[in-house]
Amino acid sequence: MKKISLILLLCIMLFSGCTQQNNTESAVYPSDNLIPEQSTEENEQASNMSTYEFETQELFAKRDDNQIFGVVYIPQNAGERMPTVIFSHGFGGNYQVGAGYAEALAKKGYVVYCFDFCGGSTGSRSDGSTLEMSIFTEQADLEAVIQMIQQQSYVDKENIFLMGSSQGGAVSAITAAANKEEIQGAVLLYPAFVLVDNTKEQFSSVDEIPDTYHLMWMTVGRAYAEKLLDYDIYEAISAYDKDVLLIHGDADSIVPLSYSQKAVEVYDSARLEVLPGAGHGFHGSDAEQTIAWTLEYLESHKN
Repeated sequence: MKKISLILLLCIMLFSGCTQQNNTESAVYPSDNLIPEQSTEENEQASNMSTYEFETQELFAKRDDNQIFGVVYIPQNAGERMPTVIFSHGFGGNYQVGAGYAEALAKKGYVVYCFDFCGGSTGSRSDGSTLEMSIFTEQADLEAVIQMIQQQSYVDKENIFLMGSSQGGAVSAITAAANKEEIQGAVLLYPAFVLVDNTKEQFSSVDEIPDTYHLMWMTVGRAYAEKLLDYDIYEAISAYDKDVLLIHGDADSIVPLSYSQKAVEVYDSARLEVLPGAGHGFHGSDAEQTIAWTLEYLESHKN
């Protein structure tokens, strides 16, 4: 029983946005002066970019009978149609996880959409239950969001990028692979490719999966785990043949760096940036450097 509890706790901590500063994706993001002033090539490029005011609006998508809530950040006077980033939060998170990144990118001329997955957390403003949620329902949510975003008059449909953290990074990766003609690139922050291994360690067969079980503060359903037992997430993401940027901390105890290193091996073209000493979630100078790398990647990969 103790062994099961320990496995549960380890597996659960996984993809979440907890509150510990060094190991979670709900870490503090700087709201101003997000671009660091170090003399790196990426930061020099970011500092030379024009800066824009932006406005935010609530914007909804629809997946089957479920309404998906989100907030869009729209740069002002940055062009008629602008490159767009869709940010996906991790397990137990919400749209606010991406707010710091969204503000920074919007100031540099990118439309950014942050949203709540259906059943993605107990406080989700989207429809759906945590008992129905899985990475596959979240993929369906993200695909519905992509379709909705493509219909917005200010969005450049030829330059839509996916960005996600932890479980949201894994979902962004599988969604990009399944929709590669529509997705110009992907930025994956400590993507939780470990979730398959963790599920297999927790349950040896589908018969062992209960109808409901607790993952930290959330109760999830059988649907969360049952399709993961025979799922090869690396085979799935390898179908994406465009450039991918991965950013990972080498002190991440929730999703070890080795999972992103393996992803680099299976992608046709991927770049992995490693943040020394960073855990599962970036804050302070790590968040600033992440933004600088992301801007450099976006600028060099948009059409």
